[in-house]
Amino acid sequence: MKKQILAAVIISLALVSCKKSVTKTESVENPDGSVTTTTTTETSNTGLADTAKIDEARENVKNKVDEAGDKIDDAAQKAKDKIDATADKTKQDLHKAGQDIKSEADKVGKDAKEAARKGASKVEDAAKKLKEDLSK
Repeated sequence: MKKQILAAVIISLALVSCKKSVTKTESVENPDGSVTTTTTTETSNTGLADTAKIDEARENVKNKVDEAGDKIDDAAQKAKDKIDATADKTKQDLHKAGQDIKSEADKVGKDAKEAARKGASKVEDAAKKLKEDLSK
């Protein structure tokens, strides 16, 4: 990228340096005695630059810039695709983990209910035994 920018700057400088400017200042005295000053600037091409070569170089720079832009676009698209794929995989993994947690929580809940039921039944049996022992 730096090479293309440098090439564009060199071409610009070559074009600017190939022009020749001549400035002329003329003073004319009017019949009433006042003086009018006219400044004229003439710019001409010195013919030092070969416009065909400059056009070819400009076209090469344009092509290389276009190629670099295409490569950047391709790399950005590939990165986006990879990010999207990773996001989808992460979403699937999180969904599966949530389902696993839910099913395990249901199992733990059932086990806790069963343990509470057994514990309550043992407490009732112990209470009945104690009542019988106390009535004797």
